[in-house]
Amino acid sequence: MSLEPPDRPVLPAPRLHPGPLGPPSGGDGIRFAKASRPRHRRWVPLALFAATVASTTYFGRWWYQAFLGGPADALSATWAQGAWYSATILAILGTHELGHYYACRYYGIDVSKPYFLPAPAITGTFGAFIRIRQRIPTKPMLFDIGAAGPIAGFVVAVPALFVGLALSQVVPIQAPVAEENVLEFGEPLLFQAAAWIVWGDLLPGHTLNLHPMGFAAWFGLLATALNLFPIGQLDGGHITYAALGGRSTAVTIGGVVALAGLSVFSLSWIPWTVLLLTTLLLFGPRHPRTVDDDVPLDGTRRLWALGTAVIFALCFTPAPVAIRAIGPPA
Repeated sequence: MSLEPPDRPVLPAPRLHPGPLGPPSGGDGIRFAKASRPRHRRWVPLALFAATVASTTYFGRWWYQAFLGGPADALSATWAQGAWYSATILAILGTHELGHYYACRYYGIDVSKPYFLPAPAITGTFGAFIRIRQRIPTKPMLFDIGAAGPIAGFVVAVPALFVGLALSQVVPIQAPVAEENVLEFGEPLLFQAAAWIVWGDLLPGHTLNLHPMGFAAWFGLLATALNLFPIGQLDGGHITYAALGGRSTAVTIGGVVALAGLSVFSLSWIPWTVLLLTTLLLFGPRHPRTVDDDVPLDGTRRLWALGTAVIFALCFTPAPVAIRAIGPPA
């Protein structure tokens, strides 16, 4: 995720014509003078990253314990085993944010280092974001910055998914001895296809015991889909504005309505919907304008925009998490 400064009047920038997925033709891009940052704030990204390593490794131990089939109330998995999950999810999220970061640096745009967010939840993290400290000069640059993150993260998530599935196990479905609640995770199209490629059709009465690396890849796919929603300051919102300009406001409103509908279908969407609604109430549904808003996207970037839509479709699942009560056989 990348957060831009709010829209405000600025002097027009010189007319720029970036080449396909590159800097302006015949030049090195636009360079801006960077204001020095207070030294006492430079440790914040490192401290947040260290906290996220600790939180994801801790919860990675729980996922490894579940993979081994051990009781949840007697955690015996080591911190090294928790690293299977932690290293994978941080690689996906980190590559995603570095895609944004280096795209900004490529165009000389003032940007913060990635901020990782630890979480006291089963994922161990709320994700990561960067802060863009100035207006983006043109729509092609905005598109490159917005699309670079999910594409980079997707490139890492796909091989991690296949490796994680290969490390998983096919096991018989165990009937519970008493009624209990179980978490069920929705399977994106890419996850289903990869599982079939690795394991084929499972025998009746069997299921896939997912390795923590596979779960981290699943979460990486979900995070990619969430960021590609065409709403506001999400990556999908940047891409939509770059492609559609002012018409993207209607797409943002439609996206929020769609999320509200998904929340009825699956309660797991409610926190994400509330967060985005709060963001829209604070900043409004209109995406910040670029400095020179008349520079259009070229044909190559429009094809890449369709590619990000395909990535969204492959990573999306309508019910990410559900709780189902199961009981012993009658």
